[in-house]
Amino acid sequence: MTSGSRSVPRRGRAEPSNSASTAILLAGAAALGGFLFGYDSSVINGTVDALKQQFHLSSFAVGFVVSSALLGCAAGAWFAGPLSDRIGRVRVMLIASVLFVVSSLGSALAFNAVDLTFWRLVGGLAIGAASVIAPAYIAEIAPAELRGRLGSLQQMAIVLGIFAALVVDYVIATASDGGATGTFPWGGGAWRWMFASAVVPALMYGVIATTIPESPRYLVKKHETARARQVLARVMGRGDVDMKISEIVRSLAGDRPVRLSDLRGRRFGLMPIVWTGILLSVFQQFVGINVIFYYSSSLWQAAGMSEDDAMLTSVINSVVNVVSTLVAIALVDRVGRRPLLLAGAVGMAVTLATLTVCFATAPVVDGDPHLGSVAGPVALVAANVYVFAFAATWGPVVWVMLGEMFNNVIRASALAVAAAAQWIANWMITTTFPGVSGFSLGLAYGIYTLFAILAFLFVVRGVPETRGRELEDMDAIAVPRARTRAPEGRAPA
Repeated sequence: MTSGSRSVPRRGRAEPSNSASTAILLAGAAALGGFLFGYDSSVINGTVDALKQQFHLSSFAVGFVVSSALLGCAAGAWFAGPLSDRIGRVRVMLIASVLFVVSSLGSALAFNAVDLTFWRLVGGLAIGAASVIAPAYIAEIAPAELRGRLGSLQQMAIVLGIFAALVVDYVIATASDGGATGTFPWGGGAWRWMFASAVVPALMYGVIATTIPESPRYLVKKHETARARQVLARVMGRGDVDMKISEIVRSLAGDRPVRLSDLRGRRFGLMPIVWTGILLSVFQQFVGINVIFYYSSSLWQAAGMSEDDAMLTSVINSVVNVVSTLVAIALVDRVGRRPLLLAGAVGMAVTLATLTVCFATAPVVDGDPHLGSVAGPVALVAANVYVFAFAATWGPVVWVMLGEMFNNVIRASALAVAAAAQWIANWMITTTFPGVSGFSLGLAYGIYTLFAILAFLFVVRGVPETRGRELEDMDAIAVPRARTRAPEGRAPA
């Protein structure tokens, strides 16, 4: 990383005693979008069998309905960044809240698969927008020394949303006559109530969004300096406010509407730092993590477990996911971003390789691999360690870095591009896993192992450390092993 006084974290600030608490509350409110992100993504899991029966769908059609929201996510992420630069971060949160509510009600009242797919796409727009706005807002509202931990709240909210959706689906199915395919006591199919349940957190998100202040960097960009000064005084202490305002003004360098064309670079069409964000996003998905959360129940049943044991295993995976995210929050500002990414890539490569061997060597019975008394427990432990390795590192750290690695001028648009790439990668993994795993589960996990190894090499060669830097200093970052090369349009540091 480029050395110099600009990269040294500021010390000795005279902060009011409640400034850190205020920053945490504001970040937590923004991260509720991540909760909806996780909830809406996972709530459909409990409805799959019911949808197949209700609409007489083939396995391919069910897979398309499940993954359709991810295409909406890519579109929502793509447009949310530029839109937030025009109308503000908080207004985009409100729009996402409305889309969440509409999607939940539309999905609950769907009368055929096409109708349901449309409403899932609408929900995807909201998820994509939330996936961009939450980390951007948190990064812009948080002091540098707290930014990593506060940025990790996004991932914590996501995993809590996933867990909550699984619990709600289970409660509704248990209370209904016939499970997800049966009738809920209040009337209507149980699967419809599963979709409708997302209205509650969606409304909470909208209400809370009306109570939080706008991003100070957006306010400065719109020449609302007095309001920006008030917000900064609440989260970082009055003594530094004027200096921070001056730094933001300098970093904005021109104060004009941001265009996606601002991301262009001399090589491969985009700036190197934008490519870094895109590849971080793609590798986060190509290691196959969502296979665990979208297909784990059917995966373990195919491996010889009973339905109850498979569902219990999925719940255990979800609990490990939540606990591991707490580990990331504790370490991200102490250890740094790059060390966690490197350690996580190694952990995922080892555990995925273990799963590859277990499934590749398992005997096939009636078309499905059946794990024995040794391979079964080994695979179960490996799967949970894999979830830990991801959730304690790549899950939250990538979101933290996407929120902070871009300078103020390009942040929203660059985040939109990176998040859109993440959703497209997610969609690719989600839609290809059934076909690849149907041919060979060992092959599927072998592919994810390869991507975990490539992710490690990518971090070693191309990912800068951002711990402790102010957002206004991000122009100075340089990728490892390229310290003598100046950023485009700048002299060497």
